[in-house]
Parts: sequence; structure tokens; C-alpha cells
Amino acid sequence: MRVLVTRASPSAEKTAAKLAALGHTPVLLPLARAIHDQAAIKAALTNAKGALVITSAEALRGLENSPETPHQRRLYAVGEATAKAARAAGFADVNAAEGTGLSLAALIAGDFASTPHIAPLTYLAGSPRSPDLEAVLAAENIPMDVIEAYRMDAIEPDKSALQALLENPPQAVLLYSQESAQRFFRLSAVFEQPDRFSRTLFICISAKGRPIKPKTI
Repeated sequence: MRVLVTRASPSAEKTAAKLAALGHTPVLLPLARAIHDQAAIKAALTNAKGALVITSAEALRGLENSPETPHQRRLYAVGEATAKAARAAGFADVNAAEGTGLSLAALIAGDFASTPHIAPLTYLAGSPRSPDLEAVLAAENIPMDVIEAYRMDAIEPDKSALQALLENPPQAVLLYSQESAQRFFRLSAVFEQPDRFSRTLFICISAKGRPIKPKTI
């Protein structure tokens, strides 16, 4: 199966390798790139007193080679894949939720209920992001400093990549967020000729990432 991978590098290459090992043919078409705010990350790590919170392994890339990285602190990760990346980065006290912001909020709230006076959290967040985690913790009066450690900037694929997409549409497309779904359906090759993708299987990371019909964008 030809599978289109829309995530940013270097995660895209890791996904492609896994797909190839399963016998599929990966096609890379990154629709965004991560821009890290090193100054904000350094300031956050210098001032952090409590546990760290991450909802993507992308946040960890901003910590690479940073002497301020508090590996001894507890870290809350949105899911097991992100937790695995945190452990590989040197964190030992890693707590994984079930893959969603709501499950992460529930995990943190449970810990705060048993230890209500622990220091404020530091959330190394991305932009854009789902508001679920912050909304729930704010409602629970759990203190958390939100640091925008990185942002995902949209990428417009070159004409040759778009032409190849039209000439040989993929059998499956991997979408990792609502934003990636919107970016894909805004591509001229897709927006102008949606029927070419009528037989394509769209695989979304969650219900929020489900494809949106071009006419509604």
C-alpha cells in the first residue's frame, strides 16, 4: 500500500521506516515544520520548580543539548510513545497518559489530589494545540505555567510533489491533527480535484483529526 505521511521531519522518516518494515511504500509529504523557541525553553527550564508536561515528542527536541534540562524532575507525557521518547532523552520519572489531553489532565489531577501542595507544572506546549489539557487543569485550580516551546509552521509542497500526488494518488493518508487535515485538504491538488482521492483511506490520530470536506474549508 502506498501511504502518504504528512508529519514533520524527523518524525516522518521514523514513520516511513516503520511502514517500509511492514511492507508498505511510504511517500513523504510534510505539511509543517517545527520552529523551536530556544530562549523561552531556556527560561522555562531555569525557573521550573515542579514537574514538566509535554503533549508531543517535538517538545523534547528543543531540550537537546541544553544544560538546563532538569532530567531529575517528574515528567508527564500525553501517551506511551511520547513517554518512550522522554526516557530516551534522559528522563527517569516519566508518567504516561492514554494519548489524549483529557487523559493527561486526569492523570495529573489524580496526582494533585493526593499531593495538593506540589510545585506548579511547566507545560512545554506547541502552537497550535488543543485547549483540553489547559482547560481541565484550570477548572481544577491546578497551577501550570504554559510555555510555547515550539510552533508548527505550514509548508507548501513544491509543484512537482503536488503533480505526483495527482498522477498517482496514495492508497492511504496519515493525518496527525486537525491542522494537518486542514492543510492537506487546502492543497491545490486536493482542493481542485477531490474526486482523485475518493478511494483513499484517511487514517486519523483521533476524531478531531478527521478529514474536512474541501467545500467546508
